[in-house]
Amino acid sequence: MPELLFDISDIDLDNIEFGREQIAEVNPQSYEMEQLDAIVWYDKDSMRAIGYKDITENEFWVRGHIPGRPIMPGVIMIEAAAQLSSFYMKRIHGLEGFIGFSGIDKTKFRGTVVPGDRLYMLGHIHKVRSRQFSAMVQGVVNGKIVFDTVVSGMKV
Repeated sequence: MPELLFDISDIDLDNIEFGREQIAEVNPQSYEMEQLDAIVWYDKDSMRAIGYKDITENEFWVRGHIPGRPIMPGVIMIEAAAQLSSFYMKRIHGLEGFIGFSGIDKTKFRGTVVPGDRLYMLGHIHKVRSRQFSAMVQGVVNGKIVFDTVVSGMKV
């Protein structure tokens, strides 16, 4: 099992830096596609952030993705990672304009995410160019890594 991207032991994971309304001002996703509930921590110098999504019984995928045993689809986990990265780049880093999803790399799913879970996402923007960026993101539930990936975005 890989280690966390960075030490979170001194971070208050209940502190909300940006809530849903502030996220909605930056990220264009709405309704069922809002996959980021809050940003609880960020550090501009190290280009790191932590956000979360509370998984409820009302998620659009619960009824059909494994009836009787709903499991969050991996593609939705990756979408949540992309939304965290996009929010960071626009609100904190200052990238203007529309950011499109341009790639996924090195993705591993290591556990399940189910209704009742809080999916924390640890993100580290590790490559920035004038119009593109890449971020390493890990999903964590109850202290265990459930996915890790590298997502890329591009100003379009």
